[in-house]
Amino acid sequence: MYEWKKQIQIIVDEIDKCIKNCNDEALTLSYLSRRLGYSEFHTTRKFKEISGMQFRDYLRLRRLAFALIAVRDSEKSFLDIAFDYGFSSHEAFTRAFKRTYGFTPSEYRKIPRPVVLRTKITLFDRYFLGLGEIGMLKSTGEIKIYFVTIPAHKFLHIKNYESNGYWDFWQKQSLVPGQDCDTICGLLDSIKGKLDDDGGSESNSSSGQIMAYMNDPMGRLCDWNIPRTECYGVRLPLDYNGEVPPQMLMIDVPEAEYIVFEHGPFDYEQEKQSVEESVENAMASFDFTGTGYCYDTSPGRMIYFYHDPERFWKYVRPVRRAE
Repeated sequence: MYEWKKQIQIIVDEIDKCIKNCNDEALTLSYLSRRLGYSEFHTTRKFKEISGMQFRDYLRLRRLAFALIAVRDSEKSFLDIAFDYGFSSHEAFTRAFKRTYGFTPSEYRKIPRPVVLRTKITLFDRYFLGLGEIGMLKSTGEIKIYFVTIPAHKFLHIKNYESNGYWDFWQKQSLVPGQDCDTICGLLDSIKGKLDDDGGSESNSSSGQIMAYMNDPMGRLCDWNIPRTECYGVRLPLDYNGEVPPQMLMIDVPEAEYIVFEHGPFDYEQEKQSVEESVENAMASFDFTGTGYCYDTSPGRMIYFYHDPERFWKYVRPVRRAE
């Protein structure tokens, strides 16, 4: 089955690439099925079997997700946006937009609000499927270690006191109504002004979404021997005054000092495990002697974790002045 997941993932990746490049000619079932060497019928059946949704529905919702962000972040006319994202007319675009989100593009542009976008699905992940790394390539990149002062900001998030790691987090959240991965990532993707958003759309991490850990006596004891609660969310400006989804929490994070352990770009399929180990080892063995700092494990302090293979793997951990 994982071989078919890999094949359907090729289609999913191609859909995002074509939407982003406004290449509507390649966004047909005929073209995409030919890429895999199968009939349209067989490809459609496998797409639904593996993803849980019809090909045409996924394509429509993914187009609308890109279109909503264009409505939110650009001054393009609605007609131009309609044509960019595969709609035949302004009217067709408006109907589809309102049917999906509950308001027209014009209404949304005036008052942007959180909505559940169709994020890109991930059907094939070597680590999730327990396949490990490909080959023997190991990362040789250096770990950059530096101190930073991060200005005060807000953190919009959900949290779980008992989870242990990314996949376990989402498995547990899937049991909480309205807090499954698709819903939460879709809501976060729609929010404007995320501090870590680089405009990416190929993965949640490039659209400003991050894992975080809160030092919390109620949380699970982690590998660093610190009770912490796992969180998932986005950092927002301190003056953010937009709507907060009812199933999410917003907290103020004061200005503070942090230490960053950062590895540069890496090959996810070949290096993820070795990069993770190298960063974890760097944190475990770091000698604060002479720096005047130590880790701050006091309750409420935030640890941010960034995982974006095209840019970096990094932990941002709070520190305090050593006594």
